[in-house]
Amino acid sequence: MLNLIDSHFQNSNLFAHLPIFDSIYYQGHPDGKIQKYKAVREEQECTLLALTIIRKEEDILWASAEDFLERSTYEAASRVHGVYTFDLLTFDIHKEVKTFNYNELQYLIINHSRKLVPGQQRLIKYSSAYGILQKLVEENWGKITLKTSVEVFKHQPTHLDTVVRQLFRLNQIPHGPLIILINDLSSQPIYDPVDQSQQKLLKEAIDKQVENSIEFPPEVYVQDKNGVRELLSGTVVK
Repeated sequence: MLNLIDSHFQNSNLFAHLPIFDSIYYQGHPDGKIQKYKAVREEQECTLLALTIIRKEEDILWASAEDFLERSTYEAASRVHGVYTFDLLTFDIHKEVKTFNYNELQYLIINHSRKLVPGQQRLIKYSSAYGILQKLVEENWGKITLKTSVEVFKHQPTHLDTVVRQLFRLNQIPHGPLIILINDLSSQPIYDPVDQSQQKLLKEAIDKQVENSIEFPPEVYVQDKNGVRELLSGTVVK
């Protein structure tokens, strides 16, 4: 399993403002677009669940970005040998909207594919995009399946707690520290500290989880263009 620290994944827009880890291992999608990581800090292993979201009215922005990524992998597939998955871990769509070059990512994927044997993985970085390319089997032809991790938030902003509860449900019986990360790509952030109803629902969701996590209270981070906040402690990280 790849230790993503070795490829500077801690510097990605997904992890840059989280605590410093000694190691980070990606463990796939336990549910929908949710990403699961195993992370280690100060010799303590913890579970990290991350979900990137965007407002429903802004999903056209993500659809455009996904178009670029699909074009890169589609074009690359015609020039590789074997069946691959490309699991996109994070991508800063606001940063890339004017500068993304799908040809450069395409050739990067092709070059890395030539160094893999079935079963092997490699972390690929292009600008703000980080993704894991894995070779499944050797073939005379090429196929690359793109997996992305952005979920369209279809509720009213007041109900941001639904995302927190969704993530908590995947860790109902905590066996160690839990870190929750909600990464909001919306131009108009969903988290609103002056929305009293939203704040009340978030507090209720977190308090309920704390009751079941006496030894390891969860850390719940929300990051958007306004910064990063840890909701249990109220700390503003950025």
